[in-house]
Amino acid sequence: MEIYLVDGTYELFRHYYAVPPARDSEGREVGAVRGVLGSVMGMVKAGATHLAVATDHVVESFRNELWDGYKTSEGVEPDLLAQFPLLEEVLAAAGFVVWPMVEFEADDALAAGAILAARDKRVERVLICTPDKDLGQCVSGTRVVQLHRRTNVILDECGVEQKFGVLPESIPDYLALVGDSADGYPGLKGWGAKSSAVVLAKWRHIEAIPADAMND
Repeated sequence: MEIYLVDGTYELFRHYYAVPPARDSEGREVGAVRGVLGSVMGMVKAGATHLAVATDHVVESFRNELWDGYKTSEGVEPDLLAQFPLLEEVLAAAGFVVWPMVEFEADDALAAGAILAARDKRVERVLICTPDKDLGQCVSGTRVVQLHRRTNVILDECGVEQKFGVLPESIPDYLALVGDSADGYPGLKGWGAKSSAVVLAKWRHIEAIPADAMND
């Protein structure tokens, strides 16, 4: 069997800005929810038999206590935020497994789900359905892969290395060096994608990089 783990937060954002707005009988904006539900149902019609969706029920997480500049819900359209609980309710009613995250993030649920699914010998492949760079660290060989559903591009371990210049295990270190504007942290001054990839290809993790290499 194949396991599909869907980033519901990404899907809700994507559909909010891609589909026409729509209101239900109570006046609530539901266009994005309808779009995500239709998209997930389309996956089932295309053959997906085992599928779970993770959402950021609350955008803020424990990481906001670790980094003041970490992403928050500030600036997110109220009509978009209000659709998270509704999306979770609708997907659950349709029979899908839903992981609404509060203290942790949807990414954490996807990563944990991928690890658990990969331990099951009945599982042939785990597809983490998100374009989020963070999840590249979970890719393993050709068995745990990352699927960008909008472009239908699949990244296996070789694909991650080709795209970023580092192995999946080095993705957290790579993003720590170059930064990630989507999550709100800037990276280290003077460290670009190319230099970070070259150094991490040799030493794998920040802790292993010699001090003189970090200072050059």
